[in-house]
Amino acid sequence: MGISGENVLMVGVGGQGIILAGRIIGNAALKMGLEVKVSEIHGMAQRGGSVVTHVRFGRKVYSPTIEVGKADVILAFEKLEALRWLHYLRPGGTMIINDQEIYPLPVLIGKGEYPSDILENIQSKVSDTLALDALKIAVEAGNPKAANMVLLGALAAKLGFEQELWHEVIEQTVPPKTVETNIRAFDMGFERIKSPGACI
Repeated sequence: MGISGENVLMVGVGGQGIILAGRIIGNAALKMGLEVKVSEIHGMAQRGGSVVTHVRFGRKVYSPTIEVGKADVILAFEKLEALRWLHYLRPGGTMIINDQEIYPLPVLIGKGEYPSDILENIQSKVSDTLALDALKIAVEAGNPKAANMVLLGALAAKLGFEQELWHEVIEQTVPPKTVETNIRAFDMGFERIKSPGACI
């Protein structure tokens, strides 16, 4: 595999399963024999508030948080959050974006507008930008709540960890009755990234 270290910044809003996804990434890296540090930062505590998880792993990890301009990958569960945290990505880094819009409070109350050109804006700055409709894929997998697993699958395809290793960690982490659909959603995200031209 050859991965010696990675900084993954996960961004989105409450209720999208970001913290669970961060735990799975951390456990997968531990299974690879790497040192792991995970740091969770919440905006508004309730559903809909901003959630950011820093996941750092490697042979040796000193700080639990990623510095501005140092993230190797930003895994964005929502488009506007991808744009908001873009400055954390290092030059030549990868953006994986869920093509989903969740309106923040200012937009909901009519005091702001949701930008219409987010993907185009990001793609003009980051050549390695991958966008996919994780919610639609999760529905196809049989569980609309498994969009986070679709995005994890996309991330796993970029990181190069073995699929079976992720399957083990997912099985050990999610509720038993959801294992099958979560793994199916993960695999669909994984294959979507591996298939040329399959992303949005």
